[in-house]
Amino acid sequence: MYLLFDMGGTKMRVAVSKDGKDIAELRVEPTPQNFGDGIHQFGRMVSELTEGKKIKAAAGGVPGPFNRDRTQIANAANLPGWNNMPLMKELSKFIDAEIYLENDSAMAGLGEATFGAGKGKKIVAYITTGTGVGGARIINGGIDENSLGFEPGKQIIDCKNRKPLDLENLVSGRAIEKQFGKKPYEITDSKFWEKLAELLAYGVNNTIVHWSPDVVVLGGSMMKKVGISVPRVEFYLKKIHTAFPVLPLIRKASLGDFGGLYGGLAYLKNLKK
Repeated sequence: MYLLFDMGGTKMRVAVSKDGKDIAELRVEPTPQNFGDGIHQFGRMVSELTEGKKIKAAAGGVPGPFNRDRTQIANAANLPGWNNMPLMKELSKFIDAEIYLENDSAMAGLGEATFGAGKGKKIVAYITTGTGVGGARIINGGIDENSLGFEPGKQIIDCKNRKPLDLENLVSGRAIEKQFGKKPYEITDSKFWEKLAELLAYGVNNTIVHWSPDVVVLGGSMMKKVGISVPRVEFYLKKIHTAFPVLPLIRKASLGDFGGLYGGLAYLKNLKK
């Protein structure tokens, strides 16, 4: 039995795979802001799913960049109470097996590259726009090597203000809720979403220039039916992009909220190669 998990800023997802090829069963619960509460909840979810059966290996995603030895979250804006806490040590209390940790956006990107919208492409750029903005570059079915992670949401887009604004502060769910005092899905004005599509296109353009992908996969809760339109992002991208003679494919993520779990599955499969 293999354990898969995705500790997002709002939801904690835990699943098991009996054969390492597909997901057999999963649980989804809100992610507690308190680290101790979150670890306790994780342990309970693991116990419910495994029912005492032996775990061969575990792989999962957590928000924010890591410290150097990848045992703690260094800076998760959506889960500040988890920063610099002994994450790996606490997880090991419930998992008597090797544990592989990655950034949650990178895991979701790996899932999309292996099982979803980026399947079959050599270089996949994944950008998720939800509570925050994250992403990763996937090359030949694996997360590209990096020192401290990928943070496409931190790229500066607006330099006109005294305090420059990054992509995350312009299009993320957290930024929109802070600015307008309501959940993004409560906003039905099409002009509002059109503007966000244009702003996101600038970030996608920069990502294409830096990462030169075969396909860009756009996911996250802000890309749902009431949200940012992928075709409109592509429309604005075609207007502003000048670096390359042709654009990469622009696709909407296809694995929904479970891309991170499929990423964990792909991660463990890669270890066997």
